Amino acid sequence: METVTFIASKALWMVLAPNTAALLLALLGLALVWRGWRFGRWPLLLGLGWYALVFATPIAAWLTVPLETRFARPATLPGPVTGIVVIGGAVDQEMTERHGIPALNGAAERMTEAVALARRHPGARLLFAGGSASLIPGGPTEADTARLLFTDLGVPADRLEFESESRNTHENAVLSFRVAQPKPGETWLLVTSASHMPRAMGVFRQAGWTVTPWPVNYTTMGGYGLDYFGPFPTRLNQAEWALREYVGLLAYRLMGRTDSLFPAP
Repeated sequence: METVTFIASKALWMVLAPNTAALLLALLGLALVWRGWRFGRWPLLLGLGWYALVFATPIAAWLTVPLETRFARPATLPGPVTGIVVIGGAVDQEMTERHGIPALNGAAERMTEAVALARRHPGARLLFAGGSASLIPGGPTEADTARLLFTDLGVPADRLEFESESRNTHENAVLSFRVAQPKPGETWLLVTSASHMPRAMGVFRQAGWTVTPWPVNYTTMGGYGLDYFGPFPTRLNQAEWALREYVGLLAYRLMGRTDSLFPAP
C-alpha cells in the first residue's frame, strides 16, 4: 500500500503541479480557441491567469511565509544535543552519479548546516534520512551522496548514521526512528527547509519522536511586505513548492500521518 500511495502521489503531481497544470490548461484553451470553440477562452484564461498572478503579485511569498515562520530555531536547547537528523531532498542524485562528486540543489543548507551543527556539538550523532524519491530507482541513493559529502567535510565516520530506504517525509520519520532508537529525554535536532518543517514536525511527532526544529533554507524575509519580487522563474518555483507543502499537509492529515492539519510548536 505504501508503494501504491507513493507512485500515485508522484504521478498525480507530475500533472497537477500548478506550473504544469496552468501550462496544460493554457495550451488546451489555445487549441480549442484555434478550432473555433469559444469556451476554450476559460481554460486559456485560467492557465495564463496563474502566471499573471505570480508575476504581478507577491502571492509566492504570501503562500510561503506561513510555512517558514511556523517553527523557529529555539533560543536555548532543552539539553545536550544527542543527535542531529537531516531530512533528504538537497541532493541531486543524477548529477552526483554522472560526475562522481556530491551535487546539491537549492536546499543545500540542509547539508551544510548539518555539518556546522555536528562541529558545534561534537558529541552528537549525525543521522541522514533519505533514499530515492524517483519512480525508477537506481544508482546512488541520497544517503550514499550524504556519506561522501559528510566524510569529505571531515565528519568522523563513527558519528555518522544513515537511513537509505525512505522515499518521502513520512518514511523519513518512521525509518529513521528505527535507526536512531531515541530514548526519552534525549535532544534531537531536526534539520530541513523552513517551508517543509511543519509537515516534517507533524510526521515525526506521529512516529513517536520528540524532536527540536532547526529550520534552514529560508526563501522569504518572514513578513508580508511587497519586497519579494525576485526573478519570475524563482517566484514560480517558490509558489509551486508552497502549494505542494499545503497539499502534502492535507494529504498527510487525511491519511493519519500527522495529528493536525497544520502542526504548530
